[in-house]
Amino acid sequence: MTTERQLTVSAQVKNLAKIAEFIGKAATQAGLDDKATYDIQMATDEACTNIIEHAYGGEGKGSIQLTCHVQEEGLQVVILDQGSISFDPTQVPPLDVRAPLSERQRRGMGLFFIHNLVDTVEFKLNTPQGNQLILFKRKA
Repeated sequence: MTTERQLTVSAQVKNLAKIAEFIGKAATQAGLDDKATYDIQMATDEACTNIIEHAYGGEGKGSIQLTCHVQEEGLQVVILDQGSISFDPTQVPPLDVRAPLSERQRRGMGLFFIHNLVDTVEFKLNTPQGNQLILFKRKA
C-alpha cells in the first residue's frame, strides 16, 4: 500500500527547515531508521537548495512541490519545480573523490552527495509539469 503526502513551499532558504520536517515525518511513516531518515533529508535539502540557487536563480522566484510516496520498501520523494535548467544534471561527470582537493572544482559536489545518500536518483527535465527529481531511500 502506498500513502501520499504533499507540500508546496516558496523557493526560499527559510523553508528548508519546513521541508526537512515534512520529509522526516514521511520517513517515520515509511519505517526508515534514523540514518536513512537523515540521508533522505540531506539529499532533499541539497536538491531544494540547488533548485533555489540554480533553477530559479535566487530566493522567492518560484515554488517547490514535494510529494512523498510512503511505500512498503521505503520512501520515494518527488521534487517538482518550474525553474529554468541551464544544464543537464545527467551529463555532469562523476566527481573524482581521489583527486587532490587543490585539483577539484570548488562547486559541483551536490549531485555526488545526493547520489550517495539515497538508493536511486532520477531526473525528468522539462516535463509538462516542470522539472522532476525523484529520490528513493530503501528501509534498512
